[in-house]
Amino acid sequence: MGKPIISQRRGRSRRFEVPSFNWAGRATVPKVSQETGAKIVDIIHSPGHSAPLARVEYGDHNYGLIIASEGVKVGDTILFNCSDKFNPGSVLELGKIPEGTLIHNVETMPGDGGRLARGSGTFARILMKSAEGVTVELPSGKKKILKSDCRASIGTVAGGGRKEKPLLKAGKNYFAKRRAKNRAWPIVRKVAMNAVAHPYGGKRGSRKGVPNIAPKNAPPGRNVGKHHPRRTGRKR
Repeated sequence: MGKPIISQRRGRSRRFEVPSFNWAGRATVPKVSQETGAKIVDIIHSPGHSAPLARVEYGDHNYGLIIASEGVKVGDTILFNCSDKFNPGSVLELGKIPEGTLIHNVETMPGDGGRLARGSGTFARILMKSAEGVTVELPSGKKKILKSDCRASIGTVAGGGRKEKPLLKAGKNYFAKRRAKNRAWPIVRKVAMNAVAHPYGGKRGSRKGVPNIAPKNAPPGRNVGKHHPRRTGRKR
């Protein structure tokens, strides 16, 4: 008797759903057009974020969450659109930040709240400015040209060195990868499964009788190996 493969089970089980109800909320930079500030009232941990979050209070007594910068503490003020001060955590447009400055939580489109360099201990760097836009070096080393009115936070994301602490045992590693974003981990190789658990499973070794490339007319759920190659050559 067969058994649904993992890609089929994802649509029927809550095991693979992201537990966003346990997260503190979205950590984004608000849309402000004038010079203003926000006071940090608390620094919290959210299971859905690798970096600590700062709960800030704005001038209209509303609260929000932003990615905490390295060096900030409770009671500090986060400045928005203040072009003459470059304190850690201050939010400015890329066109107003000097070249070589370390930044994080960079927007890809003006007003989206920040999409790049948000992980703990990460940062991006402004390389140069041109008529096309501002060239930013991302944590991966890739260079990306963004619009000059995209905003970013000054400094490095807090929580650096998080992965340097040894896990010491397998249980720590399991829950570190399993709890935060509800990942199905550890992932077992399909050829190591039993025959009832996957089409590639069984005790016949790593080379199964099932072809490794799924056919072009395969039904949903059958495409578990490599994608079929593009049709080339003369049709016979």
